[in-house]
Amino acid sequence: QVQLVESGGGLVQAGGSLRLSCAFAGRFFSIYNMGWFRQAPGKEREFVAAIDRSAGSTRYADSVKGRFTISRDNAKNMVDLQMNSLKPEDTAVYYCAGRLPPIAEYGYWGQGTQVTVSS
Repeated sequence: QVQLVESGGGLVQAGGSLRLSCAFAGRFFSIYNMGWFRQAPGKEREFVAAIDRSAGSTRYADSVKGRFTISRDNAKNMVDLQMNSLKPEDTAVYYCAGRLPPIAEYGYWGQGTQVTVSS
């Protein structure tokens, strides 16, 4: 059984920074590819960033490239999202997700953490 718990959300002014963390509870964290997604009010959930099992490869949505950084610590079963230069349009509920290759879809999700960026 896999459980994901996000933390670190909050209210920040535009231009500020936040660091989200996701704690993975379960076995064999290091074999999962991990990602962050977000959902703004009235919008569909969208991809933000992903990192492969060995942290050798990362991928970002164009809207966050250069501002957000995803990282993981396989020894601590954690995946983080460092968010800099935040904009009001980054306001959303952020979700941590995991998938077990070769399955393409993310099958494990956290409960989400709210990020609000004020202008």
